[in-house]
Amino acid sequence: MTDFRIGRRGLIAGGAAALLPLPAAAEQDWRALAGEVREAMRWAWGNYREKAWGKDQILPISGGAESFSIKGHHLGLSLVEALDTLWLMELDAEFKDGVDWIKASLDFDVDGEVSVFETIIRLVGGLLSAHLAGRDPILLAKAKDLADRLMPAFAASPIGLPYRYVNLKTGAVRGNVTNPAEIGSCITEFGTLSRLTGDPRYFKAAKKAMVALFGRRSDIGLIPDAIDCVTGEWKSRRATIGPPSDSYYEYLWDGWQLLGDRDCLTMYKSCTAAILENQKAMLNGDLWFVDVDFETGKRLTWEQDELSSFYGGLLAQGGDRVAGEAYTLAWSKVQDKYGILPEGYDPEKGAPTAATNALRPELADAAFNHWLLDRKEDWRALVARHFRAMQQWNKAPYGYAVMADVTTKAQADHCPGYWWSEQMKYYWLIFSDCRRFDYRKNYLSTEGNVLLGFRH
Repeated sequence: MTDFRIGRRGLIAGGAAALLPLPAAAEQDWRALAGEVREAMRWAWGNYREKAWGKDQILPISGGAESFSIKGHHLGLSLVEALDTLWLMELDAEFKDGVDWIKASLDFDVDGEVSVFETIIRLVGGLLSAHLAGRDPILLAKAKDLADRLMPAFAASPIGLPYRYVNLKTGAVRGNVTNPAEIGSCITEFGTLSRLTGDPRYFKAAKKAMVALFGRRSDIGLIPDAIDCVTGEWKSRRATIGPPSDSYYEYLWDGWQLLGDRDCLTMYKSCTAAILENQKAMLNGDLWFVDVDFETGKRLTWEQDELSSFYGGLLAQGGDRVAGEAYTLAWSKVQDKYGILPEGYDPEKGAPTAATNALRPELADAAFNHWLLDRKEDWRALVARHFRAMQQWNKAPYGYAVMADVTTKAQADHCPGYWWSEQMKYYWLIFSDCRRFDYRKNYLSTEGNVLLGFRH
């Protein structure tokens, strides 16, 4: 088995892709590898602390910084995303530094527009997971303040589908043409917030959006990837498991897994049955999920998006282990071919459709979810290859950089905030036998935030 978000001008770092050597799973020293992961996190955090403290994202080649949501204004995105990973790694001094910065400097009373979806999964989720880890009530208060500033996006829609953008100070909304992922990827963060604060408004808004979208699926059970949140009119015919639909299906399952919501389970089962019936396709012995017309089921293209590679792990979680493992294996063959997955790939042509890779965590995420279910060493080996590829080709002077081209291994000067929350956490948890994590009862969000499973 094998392993698995772009930036600016690239620098060449290495030649053509080659498979990294990997000892047999039985010979692999997983704890030693976990130590390498922890040291990589400590080193990257030190560079962020020195070069970009409190900024949204470090530029790992030049040592500069860039804002994420609000141009020219920073909300400490990478810092917030990193916190629960630092806590799980027992990097307690680093965790405390980050929490101290939030308490002293993070203020959401900003006259600026943010993405509702990105802000929920990254900042609200990051603050909640850090609160659950460190038990600091100020972090919960910050999460609630931010969520309250996002709620106008839900209230402004007559059918409960949130607008895409909202101004944090004024509550002004924009972006009525939206998509499943941005509509439906908040029930676990908002559900957790409702549980911790005793205020049901957040959970109710999130669930209303999920149900409203589900109720508009086609006669064959499929959901296209664009809709008007005011009129409910579809603006696309394409049904896909990839972006911008992907995490809607993930959060249907997650609403059941974390919150025990049976309506979410029913919706997940219905959507999954329709996807397996209409989008599953075999090609040269490999299983893929293709984009189709949402009313007829006619295939639109063979092209695959790297972000879809999470889906095998989700299928396995939901009980479809055979299909889930087969899909992950199909992606692993692509990883064998390039060392790092291209952002887009056409299995019919056997070639990338987009040669970039934005330090994507999706295949490692899938493998981690498979491993939680069956503990097979092959999944660990897949993640080890993923980590070693990152170490070989993504390491830059001040952190880890995205790939401008996976075929030449040219880097670009960008490190996305999710890198701190996602693959570094998946690497650590699958290799380390983490003392602060419950491997039997846990939940990680689409952004890798732990909302259940901390051991104190």
